[in-house]
Amino acid sequence: MSEHSIETDGATITYDVHPARDGSIRRPPLVMVGQPMTAEGFGALAARFGERTVVTYDPRGLGRSRRHDGRMTQDPVVQAGDVLAVIGAVADGPVEVFASSGGAVTALALVERHPDAVSTLVAHEPPLVRVLPDAEQAERALLRVREAYLARGRWHGMAAFLAMTAWQGPFDERFAGQPVPDPSAFGMPGDDDGARDDELLSDRGAAVTTYLPDAPALQAAATRVVVAVGAESAGTFTGRTSEATAEPARPAGDGLPQPPRRVPRPGDRLRRRPRRVRRAAARGARRRGVAVRRGRR
Repeated sequence: MSEHSIETDGATITYDVHPARDGSIRRPPLVMVGQPMTAEGFGALAARFGERTVVTYDPRGLGRSRRHDGRMTQDPVVQAGDVLAVIGAVADGPVEVFASSGGAVTALALVERHPDAVSTLVAHEPPLVRVLPDAEQAERALLRVREAYLARGRWHGMAAFLAMTAWQGPFDERFAGQPVPDPSAFGMPGDDDGARDDELLSDRGAAVTTYLPDAPALQAAATRVVVAVGAESAGTFTGRTSEATAEPARPAGDGLPQPPRRVPRPGDRLRRRPRRVRRAAARGARRRGVAVRRGRR
């Protein structure tokens, strides 16, 4: 693996190039995008693609990437520009992209604006509040996470986040009426270190969760977009946002191109079953449009 840096508008972006197992650089590369996860979080997954050249990067202001724009918030459109710059540095044509969580939002913004840069996008569980039918209630649920974090620190904020993301179905009065769980319920400590700059729990990523994809632009793009859903995410916040994101972006009158399947989340489940993601990307290279992939529970 080799580390590189590139100057973009207001940031110095650091990225890593993982050569194929035989040491060669094979094109097109597979670019992995996270938010707030950095390149480090993709290490195990990247190692599974030994037949490919894989590129991972740290979003601006996170990990090794430094920002010079005087801002602290994360904007998917700005980050899309950073990813475009990385693509331009590592490839002479379109690349394939696997993007997760906030990184999936960045990648959707990239495809909307620069469809020629990406041949296939697997967008794993984009946390897009505004695509949900209960968007207002979902926004309040996110606000409850931020309030718990601001009031009592990281662990209480994380407990609220875990309770929210595990909730099944719409955020109705049952969810609103339950108390925020104590961190001990998840085996976490309850101390407060005083910090309030967590990228996940603060409002720094509000522009990510409130981003609204441009469905006509995604439909018009030559890029094959696959919205992927975790094997254990059915009915949860990001499972529902994934289904809702894919639905309006499908070509009019066109159903799913093949039976839907789920793919596992990055992390342990991806380390056990990486072939599902590889197959989704391979199939996507041969097709055009947007679909949801679901696996077996």
